[in-house]
Amino acid sequence: MTKSNQSPTYHVTVLGGGSFGTAIANISALNNHQVTLWMRNEKQADDITHNRENSRYLPGLTLHDNLSPSLNLQESVRSADFVFVAVPSKAFRSVLEEAVPFLKADAKLISLTKGIEPHSFKLMSQILQEVVPNHDVGVISGPNLAKEIADDQISATVVASESPELRAQVQEMLSCQSFRVYGNPDIYGVEMAGAIKNIYAIVAGLAAALGMADNTKAAIITRSLAEMSRFAVKLGANPMTFLGLAGVGDLIVTCSSKLSRNYRVGYYIGEGLTLKQAIKKIGETAEGINTLRMVNDKAEELGVYMPLVKGLYAVIYEDMPISAIASKLMSGDLAQDVEYMTDQP
Repeated sequence: MTKSNQSPTYHVTVLGGGSFGTAIANISALNNHQVTLWMRNEKQADDITHNRENSRYLPGLTLHDNLSPSLNLQESVRSADFVFVAVPSKAFRSVLEEAVPFLKADAKLISLTKGIEPHSFKLMSQILQEVVPNHDVGVISGPNLAKEIADDQISATVVASESPELRAQVQEMLSCQSFRVYGNPDIYGVEMAGAIKNIYAIVAGLAAALGMADNTKAAIITRSLAEMSRFAVKLGANPMTFLGLAGVGDLIVTCSSKLSRNYRVGYYIGEGLTLKQAIKKIGETAEGINTLRMVNDKAEELGVYMPLVKGLYAVIYEDMPISAIASKLMSGDLAQDVEYMTDQP
């Protein structure tokens, strides 16, 4: 990555030392910002300090000197102009609540986490708005495999926020020759797309393990897009958001790449491993497993037709044969190909 000339410079903190958080932290550092990467693991922090590498999650990526690791949450956030939150969804609220007393009054917070909070069915941006109501908040989502970003492969993402200023600042902060940031005001749609697509990545991994044909792959991806947009629009999202990077872009990469954690979980289950064995083999959080149960329950509550979600839920949680997914996909009403279209000439 090449540094871009940016002015002004900011104090940036990333909470969470996983792969995507590290990648975003390093881009910020390369763009001349002073970056703190907070984590709980002392060995991981020492690795970054002494070897300039997060060998656990992004081996081979040399981290910029502007990036400093920290184990102290208070020290990490108290001077930060921007705080990116990249912890798993199940820990998102607790980490945020711990950090709140030390935030600057004008600090802006951006979620990097693609998930839904258990029990409340709240997205990470909704937790941000609830816990830090007087701060501008946003989310980043898109087809962003961290390893490819670290390898300087050309990538793009979306920053969504109701604040035009926050969108513009993050676009400038993170854009460089190999990473481009687009803006979108539909924070709910962007984030919902990023959370739900993980379910369909598991479906695609299952199908790949069973030797799916190209026709099948195309059918899964396009019907997945129909399902996820139908569900999100019911909850207030803009359907046009799903035609962008956060929707179809992220869906394509997660349903196609072996770098996707959710895809690999599905693939290993398709090969005969149990869910527990598959998750252990991945070694990282696969948000789609937790999201699946919540979306299935919410779809039933709202009466939203989601046959792929139903099929995967039956396989994962009800010990149904994997053929149940194909059965769900090929049964039911003969629906309209593209929703939100009219029959008017």
